[in-house]
Amino acid sequence: MFVCSCFGVTEEQIRAHAEAGACTPRQVASASKAGTDCGSCVRRIQGILGRGGCPRRTGLDQALGGRTAEPQTAPAPVPTSVGPAPAAAPATVRPAVAA
Repeated sequence: MFVCSCFGVTEEQIRAHAEAGACTPRQVASASKAGTDCGSCVRRIQGILGRGGCPRRTGLDQALGGRTAEPQTAPAPVPTSVGPAPAAAPATVRPAVAA
């Protein structure tokens, strides 16, 4: 059965990529282009990949002791000063040289 009709990728091909080490839809996409056109198959690919079979994910879970990694957040932006723009430096005028 086709999972990605845009590129003709089947469920068997997705499973083969997963067995070869693809753990995320992005990794499947780089191997087969599935999910890179209209995107309607990405959730189906996620469902096929599941949550358990990835050796890298299992290793990460073990390293974290069953805890999930907390998402990294960007620091708050530093506000810029408000007020008039600094004045431009005066232009230097060079005297004309007589020939």
